[in-house]
Amino acid sequence: MIWLTWRQYRRQAYFTLAVLVALAAIMVPTGLAMHTKFVDSGLAACRAALGKAPMITQTDSVANCDSLAHQFQQQFGGLVFVAVLFVILPVLVGVFFGAPLIAREVEQGTHRLVWTQGVSRQHWALVKFGLVGGITAVLAVGYALGVSWWFEPLVAATGRLGYFAFDVQGVVPIAYTLFALALGIFAGTYWTKVLPAMGISLVGYAVVRVAIEAFARPRYLPAQTLTFAPDSNQTPNTAAGDWVMDQGVRNAAGDMVLPDAQIGPCGAEGCGTGGAGPGAYNWVQFQPGDRFWTFQGIETGVFAVLTAALVFFAIRRVRVLA
Repeated sequence: MIWLTWRQYRRQAYFTLAVLVALAAIMVPTGLAMHTKFVDSGLAACRAALGKAPMITQTDSVANCDSLAHQFQQQFGGLVFVAVLFVILPVLVGVFFGAPLIAREVEQGTHRLVWTQGVSRQHWALVKFGLVGGITAVLAVGYALGVSWWFEPLVAATGRLGYFAFDVQGVVPIAYTLFALALGIFAGTYWTKVLPAMGISLVGYAVVRVAIEAFARPRYLPAQTLTFAPDSNQTPNTAAGDWVMDQGVRNAAGDMVLPDAQIGPCGAEGCGTGGAGPGAYNWVQFQPGDRFWTFQGIETGVFAVLTAALVFFAIRRVRVLA
């Protein structure tokens, strides 16, 4: 069974490995260039000097560090579009590895031939799921480690908790990949034609990912808030890597009067410009950057549970396939 399953999926495995090698050929030189620039420009040192406090005093060194970060983003920010490829890789595994795993066998009727050779349905399913899942896990680990290293300098100025950056860092890419595979397998046991199973895998993966990213992730832990007066000379510390979820200017009564804005120290026009009024203050709602690994663990656990459930129901479905 193991040899047969490998023979069936070795082409997909080789193709996936070739894709990862091609991406590595892009990542290694650009990654080395980014890491070198990040250190040699002084950006790494100044970010480290700012520490992780949520608020810091605005000084010339802070302004200089922000300028270095802006220059770095201008030089390498375009590479973020390359990272889009890593966001879509997991769903491709589900569509091209998971969905055909059972659906193709049932569509072609070859599953009945296997079951007449003394192989039980459950044994057949477990071997196929286990081998394909094991290969996928190994490739996903390599991909996650490589992308985390490559993407690290790019997120140093913006933090790792924000949308998109979080999705290609740490261990969650592995969880996404295994979930996509399990979803594809599950879809193939109910929609036993390859193309419908692939379509359901694609749509289902997108729906779950968007739902968790938009509605669940911001609420894994209660968000924190910062308030500071316009003339306090205090500013949020970008080096802390905090995920800013909302911000604005509130008046003395606490009502939001300028959403998605901040006001600075009083100038020639006086305080409270823009309709904020006397006593207005800046307000920021955020998730602290040091929650990155906590959020990674929570989201990985969520997708691990979903993956296990999909595999369980797929095996149950195999038992009743005609």
